[in-house]
Amino acid sequence: MNRRIFCVGAASFAALGTAACGDGGGSGGFGVSAGTTGATTAQNATATSSTSTAGSTGTESTGTTGTTETTATTSSESVAQARKFVHPGLLHTDADFERMRTKVAAGAQPWLSGWNALTASSRAQLGRAPVPLATVTRGGDGENHRTMVEDMERAYQFALRWKVSGNAAYADLAVQYLDAWSSTMITLTGNADRFLAAGIYGYQWANAAEMMRSYAGWSAEGVARFQKLLLEVFYPLCHSFLLNHNGANITNYWANWDLCNICGILAIGVFCDRTDHYDEAIAYYKTGRGNGAAAHNVYMLHPGYLGQWQESGRDQGHATLGMALTGLLCEMAWSQGEDLYGYWNNRFLAGAEYVAKSNLQDGNGQYYSPPFSTYVNRQGTFTVVSTGGQPNLRPAWESIYNHYVNRKGLAAPWVAAIAAQIRPERSEWGGDQPSFGTLTYSRDAAAAGSPPSGLTAHVTAGQVLMSWWGSAGATSYKVKRGSSASGPFATVASVTDPRTYTDTPGNGIWYYVVTAVSGSGESSVSNVARAALPTELRVRLALDAASGTTATDARGNAQHGTLQGGASWGPGRSSGGALALDGSSGHLALPTGVLAGLGDFTIALWVYWNAAATNARVFDFGSSDIAYLALLPRDSGGSMRFTVTGTTWYGEQNIVASALPTGRWVHLAVTLSGTTSTLYVDGVAAGSNNAIALAPWQLGDTTQNWLGRSQYAADPYFNGRMQDLRIYSGALSAADIAALAA
Repeated sequence: MNRRIFCVGAASFAALGTAACGDGGGSGGFGVSAGTTGATTAQNATATSSTSTAGSTGTESTGTTGTTETTATTSSESVAQARKFVHPGLLHTDADFERMRTKVAAGAQPWLSGWNALTASSRAQLGRAPVPLATVTRGGDGENHRTMVEDMERAYQFALRWKVSGNAAYADLAVQYLDAWSSTMITLTGNADRFLAAGIYGYQWANAAEMMRSYAGWSAEGVARFQKLLLEVFYPLCHSFLLNHNGANITNYWANWDLCNICGILAIGVFCDRTDHYDEAIAYYKTGRGNGAAAHNVYMLHPGYLGQWQESGRDQGHATLGMALTGLLCEMAWSQGEDLYGYWNNRFLAGAEYVAKSNLQDGNGQYYSPPFSTYVNRQGTFTVVSTGGQPNLRPAWESIYNHYVNRKGLAAPWVAAIAAQIRPERSEWGGDQPSFGTLTYSRDAAAAGSPPSGLTAHVTAGQVLMSWWGSAGATSYKVKRGSSASGPFATVASVTDPRTYTDTPGNGIWYYVVTAVSGSGESSVSNVARAALPTELRVRLALDAASGTTATDARGNAQHGTLQGGASWGPGRSSGGALALDGSSGHLALPTGVLAGLGDFTIALWVYWNAAATNARVFDFGSSDIAYLALLPRDSGGSMRFTVTGTTWYGEQNIVASALPTGRWVHLAVTLSGTTSTLYVDGVAAGSNNAIALAPWQLGDTTQNWLGRSQYAADPYFNGRMQDLRIYSGALSAADIAALAA
């Protein structure tokens, strides 16, 4: 199948043999797995074969059989440390343990109910010896990982009981378990599920060990031996998976595969004092190509910051597993001073609100139906929130609720509702997360009266669409508009939930703020958001210089372009110069975030194509070959094509027209208004699509923004010249486009 054939239907995906990885029933899960045996490179988009059985829980298994990778590891002593870690500093810190002890001793709720849940757990009782194994297998023949899961959970629960009660009998038994496994285990194997085991159990083993590292009864040799086990058996598998995804197309694996391995690497990094591993995990969450990275696990933001989760079309068991893993990842990073919770305007909270709402019922007992944008990847096409496994009440929500609501003072109504349903969090048999979050994460409420935050205003279908993060305790919000960033602001609407509003203020430049209303009165204002109607020229590069390596932004917004590779200046349309690209390495690089914040938009420029080449690019704005917005002068089907995607070529949303002619200057323009996008050639509409759901702002601050170069390394460079690049906020009219092309 050729990735540039723009129209691929669900039937086509079925013919490819899509994987719907999962098996079994029940509400718990061991992780996820969808194995493939085919190998692909980062740029090879040919689908690989895969087999699996469909299910609706948080369990997955199928894949290739393998043994622990023999990736070389370096001892922590030989790695230069740029950061001094906080210890204990994973899911729980000394301050957390002090809070737990104080609250339990005082009989305060909900901590006491959380403590009682722990002490009632069958795996938190004294008297059972560890059962270590030399070889642990998850997936395929000889599967025996449940033995390790039980011992891992016991080690964590013993350590937690010791930290809160001070009873050394639990500490001694926790050490016995850690020492027994580090003295015995040498191999982690199985089919593709071995990668799940490495991540899910690696991060939990590291957490149990991190709690015990300060115990005088655990020898230095025991600590070092357990570090060796994690570094030599667990870490190589986690690292290998994020590096090559088991040799499969990167979209074959769902978000939780990446997330469990990110958790494993980060936790191992902290416990083993390996800043290189810790930094690897942080970097992947922020900029990785896989579905677990923040830019891809929340596929789309709907109004009011409902963030469509990557697995929500699949089933709720796996969607809630993503909540558990990401929440714990964020908490571990928070302990080290890294705010992944707040990354990209609380991107994770948007996903958590979406998944929580998907598993809650209204007053009539009907499940809520959050908005859903069609999602297409290697696994297939998904058009609705899955009802599979609904509701899934995984004990995953206390860390999320207590951070955003009680630490930060934000409103998270859907997360709050599902956390209350599950409280107190109890032991979870499956082994995906350590549970007992009511004890470990509960906090006193944040001070009331904080203002809303994260306000954005996007021009969409010629209107101003706003979303913001609400304030804990607020009953409503006032939306205010002004003609100056400093005000004055007049109230234009009162909003309850969802926290979104669409304004039609008329032509002009407008500024917005939001305040929260609660029993204590009205808060101060949020941040200021700006919008211009109907259009505003954001970037203009004349591309008419005669020398130098800079294409200056005439709008004064410092969005200058830089000539790269074989780019130079050549003759322009009538007089002056033009950007000349050699078809080999020449391209123009534009700044990070050049399209940031754009809803409705127009991109227009003049091009002269010397010689046709399939899959070259006029422009390509993205951060990798996963998510991009591009214009191909001729694709493999022989058409010119505008495309935007958040899931590689599988999910491309397209407009097609006749291929770009060669040997003459042609004016090209693309507009988007709401979900309707139009491609213009020489001032005349040549193609349109009214189902383009991904506006540029959904792609975030793209980092690889190019004229003449593709996100796919194997694609040819553009061979020709370009002039007068213009980027507008807002969709120009057909008459405006015709005037530009005159």
